[in-house]
Amino acid sequence: MNPMDFFKNASAIKEQVEVVQEKLKDISATGNSGGGIVRVTVNGRLEMIDIELDPIAVDPRDIEMLQDLIVAAHTDAMAKVQDAMRAKLGPLLGGMNLPNFSE
Repeated sequence: MNPMDFFKNASAIKEQVEVVQEKLKDISATGNSGGGIVRVTVNGRLEMIDIELDPIAVDPRDIEMLQDLIVAAHTDAMAKVQDAMRAKLGPLLGGMNLPNFSE
C-alpha cells in the first residue's frame, strides 16, 4: 500500500468519525418498565442521562423489585437508542461492525 494512500484514507476516516460523533449528540431514547413507573434515558454515547421514578416504585420493603425495574428500563432504552443510531448513522458507517451495534 502506498503510504500516501494510507494518509488520505486516514483523513477521510477521521472526518467520518467526527461526523458520526456529532450526530451521536442528537440521539437519545427513553426506555421504561413497570408500565412506565421507571423511565431511563440514554444518549447516543450510550450514557444514562436521566432516570425518573414514579413514587409508587419506591417501596423500601422491595428494593430488589426497583433494581430490576431500573435494569429493565435501561435495557429498553439501550435497545431504542441503538435502533435510532442504526437508522440515523447506518449509511455513514458503511458496513463497519461496531460493538453492541449489530443488527
